Amino acid sequence: MKHQARKRFGQNFLVDQQVISRIVSTIDPQPGQLLVEIGPGQAALTKPLLETGTELHLVEIDRDLAEVLRQRLLLYPNGHLHIADALRLNFAELSGGRPFRLIGNLPYNISTPLLFHVLQWQAQIIDMHFMLQKELVDRMCSSPGSKAWGRLAIMCQYHCEVVRMFDVPPTAFSPSPKVQSSIVRLVPHATPPVALADMKQFQQLLTQVFNHRRKTLRNCLQGWLEVEQIESLGIDPGLRPEMLDLATFAALSRMMEQTNAD
Repeated sequence: MKHQARKRFGQNFLVDQQVISRIVSTIDPQPGQLLVEIGPGQAALTKPLLETGTELHLVEIDRDLAEVLRQRLLLYPNGHLHIADALRLNFAELSGGRPFRLIGNLPYNISTPLLFHVLQWQAQIIDMHFMLQKELVDRMCSSPGSKAWGRLAIMCQYHCEVVRMFDVPPTAFSPSPKVQSSIVRLVPHATPPVALADMKQFQQLLTQVFNHRRKTLRNCLQGWLEVEQIESLGIDPGLRPEMLDLATFAALSRMMEQTNAD
């Protein structure tokens, strides 16, 4: 029986064999490596990955699809199925504390929260290869001064090196989504690119300024930092948030920590 894609799970199944081969080649799985695939769907990537000899753990929320996957795994002792919601999954428990690689064609409706969820285990993650909406990857790979620059890009680039690999057209899926897709590689930094003492403070700063991205720093940080404090860091308080780079936001965050401590 053919599985009907479910809108509530954001299902669009990859069917283009050339794209599938290119993704597997990009991931370059090796025998014995531990890979975790989020949302394997109809196993488009699963079968060629299993055939490389990697230890593959599948995380699937759809119980009907999980049953199909269970049958396909019978021939592969290196495949393991977990019926679970990736947004609530403890990846350290799944991996047994071992280093692992993450892959997935992520549902577009939960991509951003899922990215932030898995980054909790960045110390264990070797790398990540995700299929995402192209617009989201544009934001993740963006630079200061662009309209796409914001909290998502800053947090991703604080945690990882972010590299767009290639784009995937809607025709590669069934049903075809209304948007372009992209494959992105994220490699966690061994050492953070900037020093932060308080991640919560940093995230609050980013939320505050990008919720008011059309305002200048002097206005969107009113009540948080004085103009003189901003200027003391060599930052023009007349700039808008999208003009500041990661290091500058880190400096503002450290100034806020110092101010709160005083």
